[in-house]
Amino acid sequence: MPIPSRPSRLGDLCTAIGAAGSLALAGYVLGRGTRPGEDDEADEAAWRGPSRSTSLPAAPGRGRDADSPSKLPAKGWKDVLVRTYQEFGDDRLMLVAAGVTFYVLLALFPAITALISIYGLFTDASNLGEQISAISGVLPSGAVDIISEQMVRVASQGDAKLGFGMIFGLGIALWSANAGMKTLFDAMNIVYEEKEKRGFVRLTLVTLAFTLGTIVFLILALSSVVLLPIVLDFFWLGSIETWLLWLRWPVLLVVVAFGLTLIYRTGPSRARAKWRWISWGGVVAAALWVIFSVLFSWYVQNFGSYDETYGSLGAAIGFMTWIWISTI
Repeated sequence: MPIPSRPSRLGDLCTAIGAAGSLALAGYVLGRGTRPGEDDEADEAAWRGPSRSTSLPAAPGRGRDADSPSKLPAKGWKDVLVRTYQEFGDDRLMLVAAGVTFYVLLALFPAITALISIYGLFTDASNLGEQISAISGVLPSGAVDIISEQMVRVASQGDAKLGFGMIFGLGIALWSANAGMKTLFDAMNIVYEEKEKRGFVRLTLVTLAFTLGTIVFLILALSSVVLLPIVLDFFWLGSIETWLLWLRWPVLLVVVAFGLTLIYRTGPSRARAKWRWISWGGVVAAALWVIFSVLFSWYVQNFGSYDETYGSLGAAIGFMTWIWISTI
C-alpha cells in the first residue's frame, strides 16, 4: 500500500479523533439511566445503595456529607480504604476478574481483526509491529508476542479494501469483540450490586459504542508512534521535538483515565453518579494500571518462569495473568 501524503495523514488523524469523541459522547448519552427531575439527594441515595450507605461509621468528622473527594478528612479516607478492602472480598473481585479475563480472551482476536481492518484503511498495516514494540515496556513479553503474531497474521492476508465483504467481516468482528465489553459491564453491575435495567438494544448500542471507541483509541495510540514524528518534522519544531515526543505518553494516560471514567459512569446500571467522584476513580485506576503493568512486565522479564512451568503455553499464561490484573 502506498504511503499516504502528510496532509492526508493529518486529515485521517483529525477524522479519527472526531470519531472517537463522537463515540464517547454517544456512549455517555445512551448510557444515562436517569429520569428527568431527580434531585441530587435521590441520586446519591440510589448510588450508594442501602447496604453501602450504612457500611461506614456515622460519627462526625468522617466526611459522610462531603460532596467531593477533596473534602474528605483523614478519617474519611481511612474509612474509604477499609470499605474498599472489605468490598474487595465481599464482591469476590478476583473471581469476577477471572471471568472477565476469559471473555476478554474470546473477544481479543476478533477485536484485533477489526483493529487491523480499520487501521489498514488509513495506512500500511504491516508497520504495526514497530508500534507494538514501542509499548513493550508496559506490556509483558507474552502479551507482546501474542498480539504481534496475531496482527502479523491478519495483516499478511492482504490490504484492507472498503467493500461489502470487508464491511460484513468487520461487523462480525466488532459483534464478537463486543461480548468482552458486555462482560465488563456485567462485572461492574456485580461489584456495584446492581441489576441490569437497560433493554437488550440499548445495552448493545452502549457497549458497541465503547467497543468502537476503544478500537479507535488503540489506532490513535499506535499511530502516534509513527505519525507524531512526521507531524513534528513537518512543522520544524527543532529542539522541543524530543519533549513533545515524550509528552504523548502522559496525553495517552489522560485519555485512558477519561475512558475509565466513562466506563465507571456508564457501565453499572444505576442512577447517575457525580462526575467529581468517578473522575478521581478514573485517574487513580489509570495510574495504578500503568504501575502494575510495568511492575508485572519487569517481574516477568527478570523473575518469571512461565515458560519453565507451562512450556509452550508460558506466553499465553503470562498474557492471561496480565489481563486478570488489569481487570481487577
